[in-house]
Amino acid sequence: MAGSMEILLAQPRGFCAGVTRAIDVVSLALERFGAPVYVFHEIVHNQYVVNDLRERGAVFVNAIDDVPVGAVTIFSAHGVSKAVVDAAGRRSLESIDATCPLVTKVHLQAQRFYAKGYHLVMIGHAGHEEVEGTIGSVDGPVHLVATREDVDRLPWPSDESVAYVTQTTLSLDDTRELLTALKRRYPSIVGPDVNDICYATQNRQNAVRELAAKVDLMLVVGAHNSSNSNRLWEVAQRAGCRAYLVQDATELQPQWWAQGVQKIGISSGASTPEVLVKQVVACIQQSTTATVRECDGLQEHVMFRLPRMLEGVAA
Repeated sequence: MAGSMEILLAQPRGFCAGVTRAIDVVSLALERFGAPVYVFHEIVHNQYVVNDLRERGAVFVNAIDDVPVGAVTIFSAHGVSKAVVDAAGRRSLESIDATCPLVTKVHLQAQRFYAKGYHLVMIGHAGHEEVEGTIGSVDGPVHLVATREDVDRLPWPSDESVAYVTQTTLSLDDTRELLTALKRRYPSIVGPDVNDICYATQNRQNAVRELAAKVDLMLVVGAHNSSNSNRLWEVAQRAGCRAYLVQDATELQPQWWAQGVQKIGISSGASTPEVLVKQVVACIQQSTTATVRECDGLQEHVMFRLPRMLEGVAA
């Protein structure tokens, strides 16, 4: 048995209101309409959640053409482009939008900036569903930037009217750096405050940053394709803490805490169910005498309204 140690659980961690709403949408749609219910893309980026919903009758697709004509179809929490919405309409799909309201807010911001004549920049990662949905929600060009070099390559002179929006799951530190570069290049650029991007992203990153300074090892429980989980892992590393991203307890390696580790911090991505955190804790306790303590932190009470057609089912 390893020496006595303590496991500290970050607060807040795990599901945010947007993820809870999206999972509830699929569950309630299955209850109201029966299986199968089709979901465009993973409803959230977590295989445990996706597999659970699949077993209950959800069918996940990556192309609208794979959905039978007229079927009940749910758009994932990451949002979709106008082209996807139009394609669903052409197939007469019964569409239910599970897009996180904070992502919808970004879509509306982008559309307003474009309508006012601004050149539009999006800070985000190429290929991410949220980025593709946001860019596709605008009826004109959107320039994606992920690095300072991308900012340097923007084509407009410094006195042009430029606006930006940002992916909700980015590292706040990276976003601030890119905003600094954008404001240096375009002094009159407009866009949302970095602290207004997503409450859940900000709260979880702040909690991990604070906890990483107090522990010898930081574990982030989350899917490897989850943007927000990867950002939490990066935040811990930047705080100078040895950190690992694990999808579940099967990816743990006991040598990580075999020597010199007295405190292990654990957090989880916004799409990670708490059961996976509990399994990670139990796995560590099997080979140690570790005790567990919940950290003090923000208590989140945000709730988002369900789509109207499902409100009666929830009641």
